[in-house]
Amino acid sequence: MAHPFHLAFPVDDLAQTKTFYMDILGCKQGREREGKWVDFDLFGHQMSAHLHHKKQTTPDATGIVDGDSVPVPHFGVVLPMEEWRALADRLKPVKGIEWVLEPKIRFEGQPGEQGTFFIKDPSGNALEFKGFTNETSIFAT
Repeated sequence: MAHPFHLAFPVDDLAQTKTFYMDILGCKQGREREGKWVDFDLFGHQMSAHLHHKKQTTPDATGIVDGDSVPVPHFGVVLPMEEWRALADRLKPVKGIEWVLEPKIRFEGQPGEQGTFFIKDPSGNALEFKGFTNETSIFAT
């Protein structure tokens, strides 16, 4: 049995964050300390959004993966391919989503073939959603 991870991340506005994670991504809300932080269930993982009034001053960094520039840092979820496709199809028509990388298949025909896309939340945090047809290829070399 896999164990869920926990990630705490900074946000600029808790109300916008709740709308994005609950209404757009479909997360369930967990505990909350009003005006301070809120927990979300992101596909079984505990995400804690903490209000952080001072904008982080680190420049946007990127890495190159299979020819695409991707934001670093980022976080996300690995899903079965059918769930990944359904999520991508559901998010494509949503107005206001900041797409960093549109849904695509990466490493096609190679070990580790995966669906991937990147979006940003209202505070500019980058999220990656991956889909694998065969979960044994998640750590393929």
